[in-house]
Amino acid sequence: MKTFKNFVSTNLDEATFQTTIATLNQDIPTGNYSDPQVVKALNSFVGTVARATMDGTMIPEMVVSRLRNSLSKIGLTFGEVPMMEGESGSYDLPLTSFGGRFGKGVDTPHDEFEVDDGISHQVEGGLSLVLGYKMQEDNSCRLTASIK
Repeated sequence: MKTFKNFVSTNLDEATFQTTIATLNQDIPTGNYSDPQVVKALNSFVGTVARATMDGTMIPEMVVSRLRNSLSKIGLTFGEVPMMEGESGSYDLPLTSFGGRFGKGVDTPHDEFEVDDGISHQVEGGLSLVLGYKMQEDNSCRLTASIK
């Protein structure tokens, strides 16, 4: 019979091994937003979440909430979404990676700090979530989402 200490140490070693193997087998480097493959993968991910139902219609607030939740799992956040007024439109919402950066860099003067969104040092101008909407005849709303 295994003791609890043996059980925990065996399972921790296995979990560490599996995590190491998963990390080594990644084809797309995470967090490297200057890589076009990463942005393409993010766009397919965001597009899938935005098409929440078969026909792509749902209460817009629910889709935005789902997008916010899904992106926060990988460390990306965006600000408040304005009210969707009119028949169609789009919003450009700046993304922040893990709350942004704050601190000292190699070239930062002693009396200053680096403060940014955590993405703009990799991609000039940073990345934005572009939410597009269009009202349907039955007063439902079709949302599209992409990262640019």
